[in-house]
Amino acid sequence: QVQISESGGGLVQAGESLTLSCTTSGLTFEDFAMGWLRQIPGKAPEGVSCTNWNGGRAYYTDAAKGRFTISRDNAKNTLHLRMTNLEPGDTAMYYCAAVRRSHGHAWCSNGAVISSAYRGRGTQVTVST
Repeated sequence: QVQISESGGGLVQAGESLTLSCTTSGLTFEDFAMGWLRQIPGKAPEGVSCTNWNGGRAYYTDAAKGRFTISRDNAKNTLHLRMTNLEPGDTAMYYCAAVRRSHGHAWCSNGAVISSAYRGRGTQVTVST
């Protein structure tokens, strides 16, 4: 059984930073491309950043470029998202997600792949002005 768990969210002020972490079990980590999605109430989840099976390639949405950094540690089956210079528009529930590695590093730019991803219960990020 695939289990994904996120942590690290919280309430911060604009301009501050957070690091989200994700742990997984029940899957062979290096068989999966990983990523971070976010969702606000009433909207479909959207990709934030994602990476290929070994972290050698990463994709960032325009909103995340230059502010967020994704990383993974295959030895520890963990994924991280370092978020800096947070903005109120970043407020959302953030989900760690996994898809088969054949989807490549930019899988989170594809809504159909996003909808098929394994994901955790999420961690809330709230950015105040």
